[in-house]
Amino acid sequence: MCLIVVGWQLREDYPLILAANRDEFFARPATPADFWEDHGNVLAGRDSEQGGTWLGLTRSGRLAAVTNFRSGRRQRIGTRSRGWLVRDYLLSDQQPREFIAHVHASAEHYDGFNLIAGTQQGLFHCSNRSAEITALPPGTHGLSNHLLNTPWPKVRRAQQGLAALADSPARALPEALFGLLADRTPAPDDTLPDTGIGVEWERTLSTAFIQTPEYGTRCSTVVLVDRSGRAYFEEHSFAPDGSRLAHRRHELQLAPVRD
Repeated sequence: MCLIVVGWQLREDYPLILAANRDEFFARPATPADFWEDHGNVLAGRDSEQGGTWLGLTRSGRLAAVTNFRSGRRQRIGTRSRGWLVRDYLLSDQQPREFIAHVHASAEHYDGFNLIAGTQQGLFHCSNRSAEITALPPGTHGLSNHLLNTPWPKVRRAQQGLAALADSPARALPEALFGLLADRTPAPDDTLPDTGIGVEWERTLSTAFIQTPEYGTRCSTVVLVDRSGRAYFEEHSFAPDGSRLAHRRHELQLAPVRD
C-alpha cells in the first residue's frame, strides 16, 4: 500500500470508511481480494511471493492495512515480509492494541512500515519509525510512505476529498472514493518530500494513482462499514498501462465485536 485514507466516525451511517491504493512492481505475483481457501474468515488479496497481504477484513470484524516507510535505503536482507503484519493480525485473536504492542517488540525484524489495525470499535496506527501507538480520533486520516497524517500533497488531497464526502449521499460513496484514488495529479516540485530517491521518482510517486511500465498502482480498494456492522468491500485491479483489469465486490455482515 502506498496511500490509505480513513474516515473514522466521520459519518453517522458509515462510521468506518477506508480507501487505499496498493502500489507494487507488476512482476510480483498476487491474487485479487477474495475469501482465503485456508482461512475462510479472511477477505483479502494475497502476495503470492511471501503469503502476506496489504489490506484485509475478517468476518469477525478485524481490519488492517500496511504501507512501506520510504527512506531511500536499501532493504535489509533477512527481514520479514511486511505483508505478514496484516496477515498475522487478521488471523490473531489478540486485541488491536495488544497485537500492536507485540509488533513494536519485534519491529527490528521488518524494514520500515506503517500498520493500521483495529475493529469497528477503534483503529490504531503504529510504525517501526516511531515509538508512538496512536488511537485514531474521529475525523479523516491519511497515510502514505511516511508517518500517519504526514502532509504529503497526495495525502492532503485525499483527506480533503474524503472530508468533502461527509454529507454526500451514501449511494455515491464508492464511486467518489474510487475517484479520489484515481487522481493522477502530480505535486509541484517545491512541495515534494525528500526521501532519498531523487526528484524524478519523487515526482512520479507524488500522484495518488501511480503509472509506470514496471511499477504502479496494482489495485484500489474501498471498505465501508455501517452502524449495524454491514461491510462493503470492493477492489479494482489495474494493468501497467493504467487500464482496469477487473473488479470484485463483497458484502458481508461482521460479527459483533467482543471486548
